[in-house]
Formats: sequence, C-alpha cells, structure tokens
Amino acid sequence: MGSHHDLAMQEATEKTVLGNYDDAQFDYAGVTTEFFRRDGKFMVRTDGADGELADFTIAYTFGVEPLQQYLIALPGGRLQALSIAWDARPAEQGGQRWYHLYPDESIGHEDELHWTGPQQNWNYMCAECHSTNLERKYDAASRSYATSWSEIDVSCEACHGPGSRHVDWARNRDPSRDGDASDRGLVVRFDERRGVSWNTDATSGKPVRSSPRTSNRELDTCARCHSRRGQIWGEYLQGRPIGDTHRVALLDSGLYYPDGQIRDEVYEHGSFLQSRMHQAGVTCSDCHEPHSQKLRAPGGAVCLTCHTAPKYTSTEHHHHQPESSGAECLACHMPGRDYMVIDNRRDHSLRIPRPDLAEATGAPDACTSCHRDRKPAWAAAKLHDWFGSTPAGLQRYAEILHDGDTRAAGARERLLALARDGTQPGIARASALQRLDQIRGPAELDALSLLLRDGDSLVRRAAVSAHQNLPPEMLDRLFSALDDPQRDVRLEAVPLIASLPAAQLNAGQISARDRGIEEYEASQRVNADRAESHVNLGLLWATLGKHAEAQAAYEEALSMDPKFVPAAANLADLHRTLGRESDAESVLTRAIESNAQAAALHHALGLLMVRTGRSPEALGELKLAAELAPESSRYAYVYAVALESSGRRRDAIRVLRSALSKQPNDRDMLWAIANWQLDSGDRAQGQEAAQRLASLEPDDPNVRALLERANTRE
Repeated sequence: MGSHHDLAMQEATEKTVLGNYDDAQFDYAGVTTEFFRRDGKFMVRTDGADGELADFTIAYTFGVEPLQQYLIALPGGRLQALSIAWDARPAEQGGQRWYHLYPDESIGHEDELHWTGPQQNWNYMCAECHSTNLERKYDAASRSYATSWSEIDVSCEACHGPGSRHVDWARNRDPSRDGDASDRGLVVRFDERRGVSWNTDATSGKPVRSSPRTSNRELDTCARCHSRRGQIWGEYLQGRPIGDTHRVALLDSGLYYPDGQIRDEVYEHGSFLQSRMHQAGVTCSDCHEPHSQKLRAPGGAVCLTCHTAPKYTSTEHHHHQPESSGAECLACHMPGRDYMVIDNRRDHSLRIPRPDLAEATGAPDACTSCHRDRKPAWAAAKLHDWFGSTPAGLQRYAEILHDGDTRAAGARERLLALARDGTQPGIARASALQRLDQIRGPAELDALSLLLRDGDSLVRRAAVSAHQNLPPEMLDRLFSALDDPQRDVRLEAVPLIASLPAAQLNAGQISARDRGIEEYEASQRVNADRAESHVNLGLLWATLGKHAEAQAAYEEALSMDPKFVPAAANLADLHRTLGRESDAESVLTRAIESNAQAAALHHALGLLMVRTGRSPEALGELKLAAELAPESSRYAYVYAVALESSGRRRDAIRVLRSALSKQPNDRDMLWAIANWQLDSGDRAQGQEAAQRLASLEPDDPNVRALLERANTRE
C-alpha cells in the first residue's frame, strides 16, 4: 500500500487530491484557468475544445509524485488529462504550485497537444499502465468508449495475472510448506532470482551471477509499461514476451542520442537493454523492490549490493572527493534528464561516460553536465589522464549510429557490421539495421538472411524492415518471418509480403500471406480509436488493390483527426494512382486549410501541380514545403529539380547548396549539383561535388562515371 503503483490513479477526493483548489488561478497562453470547489467536487474553469471557458469536474487524480495530473470526463466515455499539473514537491524544492507541461510553447485549443485532444486522451495514451485489466472498449460506430478496469490502480494482478488461484492456495496452504518451490497459485511467478547470488570474481573484482538468467519474464512484464512502445494486440497474457502485445521502440534518433542515451520520454526498458547489467543477468528486482517500488538501498548504495565497496567507492575509481556528488555512482553512470518539466528520470543504460564522443555525435556527457563551465575535450583528457587510456565501455556504437543518421561515407558497411556483432546489445544492433538506406550485393543480402533468424527478436524485426527497399523478387525470403514466435516480427513482414503479386506465390505462400494479413488487420483494429491505425489499414488495402476499402480507411482517419497529415497525403496519392487528380487536389486543399504549416501537404500539392502542367503554381508550393521543413533534404531537392526544369538552374544550385550545408552527405543533391555545374561549364564546382559524392559511394559505377566525366577535359 502507498506505492506509486497503488496511487497510480484514484478517484478525486479530499484524501487523494494534492493540488490547490482554493480558488487558485494559473495563466497560460492568454487563458486564466481557475481551480475551485463546488458542492464537494473539485472543479476547473479553463478553455475547452472550442476555445471557450467552461467549468469541468475533476474525476480522477493521476499519479502522485513528483507531480499529479487530473482527469476530466468528456462526452463519449473519454477521460482527458489536464495539461496544467500540480507540482507535488515541497515548496523549498520549488513545488506546491500549478504549472503547465508545455511551458515553452503556446498550446491553444486547436493544437493536437491541447488537453482536449487525442494526444492527452487517457483511454489510449495512459490507461493501460495505470489500471489493472484495462479494457478500452472503443466502439468505432459511435466513436465512443466504455472503458473498464478490474482495479483502478496497478494491483498484484497487473503483473501476476488473475489472482483467484492464489486466493485458493492461501486458503488451503500448508504453513509447513510455505518455503517450497510451488507457484503459490500465481499465474505468473517471477522466480528468476530464486536461489541466485552475486559473487565477486577473484580476478576482475566484478560481480558475477551464480547461475545465468534463463528467463525474461520479469523484464518483459515491467517493459509493458516501462518502455517506449505501442500496443499491437488487445489481449495481454502475463508472462508472455513483450513483442506479443507491444512494439518496443528502437534507438530512433528522435528518442535517443546516437550513443543510446535517453532523449525523449523513453522510460527505462530500452536503456536497460543496452547495459552490461542486462547482459550479466541483472533483473529489475535486483535493484528495485517490486511491491514498494523503492530501491533496495538508497541512492548509489544500491550498486554496492553487488559491487564491492572498497573497489568502487575508492578515489582510484571515481577520482572525486569522497562523499561529493562526483563520487556518487549514479551521477556518472546513470545521469538524469527531466521529463514533464520536473520529473527527473535516470538513464538505465548504466554506461561509462564518453565525453570524447560528445562533440562528434551531439550526445551529452555526464562530466560536463556537472562541470558546466568545461568542454567535453577537457573531460576526455581528464579521463585519459586518470586511466591511461579512454575507457571504452560495452556500448561501442555511438559513432556508427551517428554515421547512419548522417549517411556518412562507409556508414552502410559499419551499420551492417554492428548488426552482426553479437557482443553488442540487441536493441543497438536492430537500430543499426533500421538506419540502412539500402542493401547492395549478395554478401549483404546473405547477412540480412542470417539476421532474420537471430536470437534477438528486435534484430529479427529490424531485419524484416530492412527489406523494404528491395525489389519484390527478393522478398519471398520473408515468408519465414510469418512463422516467427513473436507477433511484432510477424506483423512487420505483412505489408512487404502483401506487395508480392499473387501469381508469383504458391498455394502455401498464399495461405501464409492471408493468415498474416488477418493478424495484421486484427492488430490495427486494436487501435481503432487512432487515425494512424486506419492509415495503416489503408496502406495495406491499397497495396492489395482494395481501393474502395483503402479510400474509406483514409477518410475515416481524416474524419477522426482532420489534421492528421499522413491520412490526407495517402488519400491524395490513392486518387492519383487511380487517375483522379482533381479529387487528389481537393483533398490536399482542404487539408491545408486546417493545417497550413504541414510541409508534406504543400509538397504533395506541388507535385500534383507539376503533373497537371501548372509549373508556376507548383514552384510556390514546393518552395513553401522546403521552407517549412528545412531539415528535409528531399523537399529541397525536389524544389531544386523543379527550378532547374523551369530554366532557373542558378537558383536551383543555390537552393541545393543551402540545403547541403545542413545535409552534406545527401547523394541526390550532390549528384544534381555535379551534373548541373558540369553542364553549365563550371568544371571546378562540378568536380568538387563529384569528388564528394565519390568519397561517399566509391563503389557505385554511376558515380565513378560521373567523376571520370568531371576529371576529363573536353
């Protein structure tokens, strides 16, 4: 009782509400929100979905420390999380105040992040992890919820499964056998640590597990909520692998830094999978008491439950003053990052600080996060002085993943080598595959085939995805993925296999494909309350030639969320493929009216205008797309091609050079500049671009021919 799980969600009462509802006010984005009480209820007067001020009743509290949010019931069974939260910390720590979760933005009622919008919807975004046996019960016909739970908070059954058998065991147990190895009636019992001890290796001085961990039950159970993931199946069975019901995010560049450190809100699981502790057999409950959620020892002392104090608390190890913050294990090996403004969460990758990589990769380093007046180079030199070399640590992929993000020379080969390196964490190996822009040659294809059978399911899933740019005749190898033991791998293969012509398949393959499509459709309907799931179904049906069904899916997505750009873009593209350009233009024009800042919509409209012979108008839309999304080299490239086609080569080259300053390794832009400069007689500039391209793609025969042309005097 009293744990964060126990207090995860509660009815709003005098005992549970922590915030100040004594006629308090909070100003944000031009709106004054008032918190008050009426007839024994907690109330808030704030802007609703229409932007008008209205009174709303607080139905539930959400969380307890270091902040508490509040849930408001809206029509259709929706519970929405108010974006103004209560800082529950003591006043001396800056708490006991109302604050907004997006303090540096101005979130109005039309923004998707407004508290009334889909991104703050409790039923989809929050409910599964804050209550037990949650059933969303979304009705697509009425677009309403009848969400239910067995218990309002996170109870025993959330992890151990239905408890009736355990109750029967408790009633009938033989007290003399309480210490036996029975399952005590639990559907799932987490016994990975039973009979296990951590001993100090006499040679290395490092802790070693007395027997290997042979199960991931505990880790996967915690990962259900303590990971960045998406739900892919409705029925959750405790004890099953996480990939059966959820799709765990990889080390995506927007979520993690290239070295795997936490960036966006990713919780703990993805980080812990990268750690040496995970490889050594550590489980969550080695450090955390699972029922109280407290550490088994305070602060860094929890590390010393396995690591010997004389070695790891000595100045020879940490090189800081004893008892100082720099001598604290967590400061160096688990640096924290604030989420939801005040919630500091520690990185669970338990890594050795690498300030030498900070400048090259853009990743933060623990040293200069404390020594803010110093540069990473200073910290790197200090480490080298202390240890006589740069401590490498387990995670040796920062530069490789960074090269993959920037498409640096030789990145493709290094990414594939990382993917095949079994000494590195599976999530990093999978993330390397995710960054492959293309597969070239039979050796790379053979490597990919082996990775389809890798022991790590994240690697298998990424290996499937890496086939997306291959021609259809190379995709039949993916049929084996349809029989993968984990659902997330099987689902990854379905859209690719669906693209294969039926005439190319035998009866067994058609049966497997149809079975996979059925599972994929069921998976998407789990999230029928989200526009993106309807778009996914539309994409599948468009691939299968079910154009009417695809159109209906895209239109449903747009009806649910008129600002959802992929729905409009794909609906317009469907009309294009069917020769209905006027319908495509209508879709894009309407979408732009409600989402004028969406670069993808302007880009699509510009391409449509090119196809329909309206070059001047097209240039305006393509230019706007490139300006709205300056990080997109593709938009800049297409705009430049349109300029060049209209006789404005000099302007086209200027656009590409500006874009190359941000994306210097973009092959398409370098190719265009080299050819245009050579065609214009500017051999020096053409040679420069061709040489740069050749340094990135030295084995490409087309690039070699271009370089030869650049170096040949006419």
